[in-house]
Amino acid sequence: MKRLATLLLTLSFSSFSLAADSFKVCWSIYVGWMPWGYGDEQKIVDKWAEKYGIEIDVVQINDYIESINQYTTGAFDACAMTNMDALTIPAAGGVDSTALIVGDFSNGNDGIVLKAEDSLAAIKGQQVNLVELSVSHYLLARALDSVGLSEADVTVVNTSDADMVAVYPTAGVTSVVTWNPLLSEIMGMPGANKVFDSSQIPGEIIDMLVVNTEVLEQNPA
Repeated sequence: MKRLATLLLTLSFSSFSLAADSFKVCWSIYVGWMPWGYGDEQKIVDKWAEKYGIEIDVVQINDYIESINQYTTGAFDACAMTNMDALTIPAAGGVDSTALIVGDFSNGNDGIVLKAEDSLAAIKGQQVNLVELSVSHYLLARALDSVGLSEADVTVVNTSDADMVAVYPTAGVTSVVTWNPLLSEIMGMPGANKVFDSSQIPGEIIDMLVVNTEVLEQNPA
């Protein structure tokens, strides 16, 4: 009987750990993920959560990479990110992810802006401000390749997306890689020329909501 009681207790705790009714989702500022903020603000997410008897806590993180870092450490069950970013920090951190929602693909929402230059080839020898090891880094690599250049021909300056708009007008910054709505704000500034964007690599940058695969397997409903 003692063994049976111990077994039942173990099973009950196991069941508790495998099933959850509250989930945390994080997102950051990007036009493709703004619906998460809207859905949270207008209680649309709450309506669907109530329908399925769960709670969904939607949290905005001001820094894109920080949102991915927090997801990777287990602070969030799901995170809005691109396909290539799901394959970098989370994967390197041992977190297997599932694309739960494929929202769209970037068709010009990510771009490269040069100050006072209107040719991509002019980027050679410049410092390029971008979120290092992110989708922007990928876009830069694809753009450089299209004009016979490589990353060795530029100097990458790691810059938070939260700082990108403020950084662009400062002296010494001549080129940036970023996404909307930041891209649109920068394009409204003097001397800004968009020389490459994601419409030139259609279907490659996919905007998703990814969920920790273990969480998904433990909560299939």
